[in-house]
Amino acid sequence: MFDVVAVVGATGAVGTIIRELLEKRRFPHRTLKFIASGRSAGKKIRFAGREITVEALQGQVFDDVQLVISSTPDDVARDFIPDAVRRGCIVVDESGYWRMDPSVPLVIPEVNPHAIRRHKGIIASPNCSTTQMVQALKPLHDAGRVRRVVVSTYQAVSGAGLAGSRDLLGGTKAQLAGEPYPYETFAYPIAFNCIPQIGSPKHEGYTSEEMKMVYETRKMLEDDSIQVCPTCVRVPVANCHSESILVETERKITAEEARRLWAATPGLVVVDDLSKKLYPMPINSDNRDETFIGRVREDLSCPNGLAFWCVSDNLRKGAATNAVQIAELLVKTQAA
Repeated sequence: MFDVVAVVGATGAVGTIIRELLEKRRFPHRTLKFIASGRSAGKKIRFAGREITVEALQGQVFDDVQLVISSTPDDVARDFIPDAVRRGCIVVDESGYWRMDPSVPLVIPEVNPHAIRRHKGIIASPNCSTTQMVQALKPLHDAGRVRRVVVSTYQAVSGAGLAGSRDLLGGTKAQLAGEPYPYETFAYPIAFNCIPQIGSPKHEGYTSEEMKMVYETRKMLEDDSIQVCPTCVRVPVANCHSESILVETERKITAEEARRLWAATPGLVVVDDLSKKLYPMPINSDNRDETFIGRVREDLSCPNGLAFWCVSDNLRKGAATNAVQIAELLVKTQAA
């Protein structure tokens, strides 16, 4: 057990869910600190029947902390985490800044729990769109070795933060009323629209969000030969990312075998009966910690190809839940 645990970014969308999960799952600790920017310092938050005062993010606040669960922008993570580690903390980081650092393990507990033992003070949690895909790919990779993946994402506005959620609601109301709306986050209206760019331009026409799916998949599956072709799209959905995935394996995996593999994998739920109109949708996956798979079918264009549809709550398993699971894994590793 870690005596003093801190949540950094405790008042944000992901930080709020992290707090809820720590309470619901009875995460072992003696003292809990909630840390945020100066704007939130002094705010009181209820936790397990008591009030905890939010502290400002500054170095000395970590002097007595052993474990940090952090959800901040990349630049904040870049600046404060090395100092927290020097002060004796282990940091589970939700930002994108440390994920591809060779010295930092990138972990999904159901996929590569062994990687956690290599940490040097920082453990990274992967990008939300990568998390659900790699969860689905892992049992296929173990059974038949994944060679190539073509993925198109349909990503909810909650992935763009609270301002993204405000844009969807405010923009939709304005559109229906025939009024203008000053979008905070998106370059184009998200109401009744799809935006085929998430992140900045990076590599030969691919965006930063898309390249995360390439590099993070290879790192967690420990196979740099896997080819990934991603297209990431922002859609007018409040929460939960959906993905259409086509995977080619070295050994043929039938649709029936894939369903069996997924059904036997912790954290995955198969919902797949087209005749009964049963398949995963954001509306059914919201506020759930599992990743849901459906529309499973063999590829008509490739003998070793398999197509499926995948949905997950990007704020939970794609972010908060995975971070808390990493922290729980650390407790188990510490006790072993």
